[in-house]
Amino acid sequence: MKTKYLTKTKAFEGLPKLSDFKIVEEDIEENLADGEILTEVVCISVDPFIRVYPFPPGIPVIGFQVAKVLASKNEKYQKGNLVMHFGGWKTICKVADSSCWYRVDNVLSKEDITQGVGVLGMPGMTAYFGFLDLCQPKEGETVMVNGCAGAVGSLVGQIAKIKGCKVVGCCGSDEKIAFAKSLGFDEVFNYKTEKSWPEAIKRCAPNGIDCFFDNVGGQLASDIINQMNTKGRIACCGSISSYNSKTPVQGDIVQPAMVSKQLKMEGFVINEDRFKPRHPEGVKQMSQWITEGKIKVRETVTEGFENTPKAFIGMLSGDNTGKAVVRVN
Repeated sequence: MKTKYLTKTKAFEGLPKLSDFKIVEEDIEENLADGEILTEVVCISVDPFIRVYPFPPGIPVIGFQVAKVLASKNEKYQKGNLVMHFGGWKTICKVADSSCWYRVDNVLSKEDITQGVGVLGMPGMTAYFGFLDLCQPKEGETVMVNGCAGAVGSLVGQIAKIKGCKVVGCCGSDEKIAFAKSLGFDEVFNYKTEKSWPEAIKRCAPNGIDCFFDNVGGQLASDIINQMNTKGRIACCGSISSYNSKTPVQGDIVQPAMVSKQLKMEGFVINEDRFKPRHPEGVKQMSQWITEGKIKVRETVTEGFENTPKAFIGMLSGDNTGKAVVRVN
């Protein structure tokens, strides 16, 4: 059996280019060890963390996918099932049980299957556990989300509204502002057009910020932290402002605000031991909120395996609204 995978031709420098990728075809061994499954890709997730993860050229680009089981030696998954797993940018995968998250066709219809790598995948669990566990929001508090029209930020804002918070966001276009407000964000500003970020933050959150979910980092994050209230909580999810920079990104120091306001800031990744066993809890709750209409889903879908790099570069450039995903089959 043949498989295709996308690999880097060289280490990324700045924003990746289409020439930084190539498709490789190779034979795949069909014999399975106990616990393994053989799968065919249905859709692929393109996510910011892939840009900074230190995997070398020559191997498949890492990432999540939903795939159909072709053969199985794993009692959890049978031939024909759909599974979300960490198989990378590859058409046919041999996958160990440790790389499998859950059976998708028990949760999603065929029409909504891309949500398996979005709201019910890594971005959804990142928003759910990162915000609720680390920020511990209380009703009536003010929550700030940067990158608020992206895969994670758009979900954090909606969860915050469910919890009775005022939600403030920022993003990079007027179209994205309209999208965020359609999700329930109370105030949103365009960080690309505002002359003063501190003034924009103060205008949108005149009573200060209690919880900050940071997807961006850099000076914008520093400006937000400096306008937080005493005992505020910060969940550090990402730093996309620095991912494609060829020089170090600068930002004002935050220690004076951290000390004087007694802030709590914590970074996390969603496959930590404290979160991974609880993923089914997150999938169940997010599914329920979608059914109840409390969570709205927006995706930017690209068609075709060969267009995965294009979708990835577009996502890093901010072209997507909501989750960026590639549909293959």
